[in-house]
Amino acid sequence: MAQKKKQTWDPDWQTKYKHQVVTADEAIGAIRPGQRIFIGTGCGQPEELVRALTARGKDLPDTEVVHLLTSGDAPYADHQFSSFFRVNSFFIAENVRGIIQEGLGDYTPVFLSDIPTLFNSGQIPLDAALIEVTPPDERGRCSLGVSVDIVKSAAANARIVIAEVNPQMPRTLGDSFIDVNDIDYLVPVDEPVIEVVPKEPDEITRRIGRYVAALVDHGTTVEFGIGSIPQAVVPFLKDRKDLGIHTEMFTDSMIDLVESGAVTGARKTVDRGRVVASFCMGTKKLYDYIDNNPVFAFHPTEYVNDPFLISRQHRQVAINVAMEIDLTGQVCADSIGNRFYSGIGGQVDFNRGAGRSAGGRAIIALPSTAKGGSISRIVTRLSPGAGVVTTRGDVHYVVTEHGVAYLHGKSVQARALALIAIADPKFRPQLVREAIETRYLRPEMAGVEGKIVVGPQEFRTSRLLRDGTQVMFRPIHPTDEPNVRDMFYALSEETKYYRFMKHIKTIPQQQIQDFVFINHRSDIAIVATVPAPYGEDIVAIGRYYLNEKTNLAEVAFIVHDKWQNRGIGTFLLNHLATIAKRYGIRGFTAEVLRANRPMQRVFTHSQYKVTSEPQEDIIHFHIEFA
Repeated sequence: MAQKKKQTWDPDWQTKYKHQVVTADEAIGAIRPGQRIFIGTGCGQPEELVRALTARGKDLPDTEVVHLLTSGDAPYADHQFSSFFRVNSFFIAENVRGIIQEGLGDYTPVFLSDIPTLFNSGQIPLDAALIEVTPPDERGRCSLGVSVDIVKSAAANARIVIAEVNPQMPRTLGDSFIDVNDIDYLVPVDEPVIEVVPKEPDEITRRIGRYVAALVDHGTTVEFGIGSIPQAVVPFLKDRKDLGIHTEMFTDSMIDLVESGAVTGARKTVDRGRVVASFCMGTKKLYDYIDNNPVFAFHPTEYVNDPFLISRQHRQVAINVAMEIDLTGQVCADSIGNRFYSGIGGQVDFNRGAGRSAGGRAIIALPSTAKGGSISRIVTRLSPGAGVVTTRGDVHYVVTEHGVAYLHGKSVQARALALIAIADPKFRPQLVREAIETRYLRPEMAGVEGKIVVGPQEFRTSRLLRDGTQVMFRPIHPTDEPNVRDMFYALSEETKYYRFMKHIKTIPQQQIQDFVFINHRSDIAIVATVPAPYGEDIVAIGRYYLNEKTNLAEVAFIVHDKWQNRGIGTFLLNHLATIAKRYGIRGFTAEVLRANRPMQRVFTHSQYKVTSEPQEDIIHFHIEFA
């Protein structure tokens, strides 16, 4: 899809618009003390203009510098200029983080989709906008290139627009153009666009990426938020079909995804066939790729981040990150305690849009620990001073390197258990104790303190039944407690009698806990699930318990009446045997009632060496894997 680069601008533009062409110093001379100056976003920061502005710093007291996320140098944020320039950032980048955390600059927390309204309404009036554009084409149109986002609105509302005109800026298509006559000063430059070289993800980030990718199905439209985790998802999506992209930021990592053929946009509801973004940050390879490329449509923030428009996309997936999350689901994403670190950005815009999209998924991802594993990012209470970006009512999926928790519509107890299960194992006992103290968990849950374990991802599999039904098989999860209870009460009296070998009307809470809180080593439980409107239904459970003295495991199954005689029991036996052999277990034992002929057939017709010994009403089975 990459296009061969060719000149797309008017070669005589400097002559045609010579009355607007000035040097950087001459253009900055139009700025007066006490004004509010907007600086272009990300890699579209006009560096020559920034240098000229800073050089005049001592002549511009009480000047406010407003911007979103900027790359490159920010000399105006140096301490020596703090009495002249005051930074006000909508999203804190590394180049201004220090001055803001010291209290010498400002952070304005706001949804990204709301920023253009602040400019349009005059709530934040702009005296000047410093931006970077391509040279004008023969129709007098300049492309905003790598940064359309809030730049277009800023330029439309600023009293003075000063633009670096750079032939090395890629010409992006879409709603990305500004008429040359809407620019007051044109400052010719010819220098490389700022580059951001992506970092290689570490193993934890890759594991998170793999879990997130499992939530992205064929035909979905994806938003990749800012940060290394969303970018780490990309390599695991190359086998998908007909993906779409509707995202704030496009990066180098996504080129391979587009080139792999996974991205067609064919199933997008809005902007079908187009990759939609509002800005990009990357290397020259990326800039050459998007240059005049009709596959890409760059739009302003008020379009790309509009939650209503996002919700119209069929199966929109939003992938964003967090600093920490508490056990009720409150997400802090812009600060570390009371130290502002980044910004709200588009997290809420996309989270709410994806949450309301038909078949959409809103995902928050974060490593389970920070500071070299010394502190947990999953906490009972947010750190003092930490702000909530995504509320507990808006959160849906939370992903760490230890798994996936689904919180939306769940009780506080279910949320706490789900989040503890994906916390770092060494912090889980402490989180259980604290959750009981804060009344998030019932007191009797103290008995599961050391038993909240998520089964290995590699134990997951699926099977297509003869009637075309897809059944998923996965390790039982601590949050399966209510589903296990529901399944029990949906069973016939005969099925319950066959499984428990006695007539029972109720199942004690402790017994359900014993079902779901296991170590996934000597005690393995696999559930079979099918999709349901609210998530999934458990239709079968297979389990074994290891007798370490004999190195044999006792195996047992229970299958919902509606799903019996469809091969699920046989599949569970083979799947459990595969897991058991991996752990060096030599075989299974089982006890089956004489009347339970279907389960007897599962064992006797298996691929393993099976011996049986009838004793009164029970048949003892011995299964050797060898």
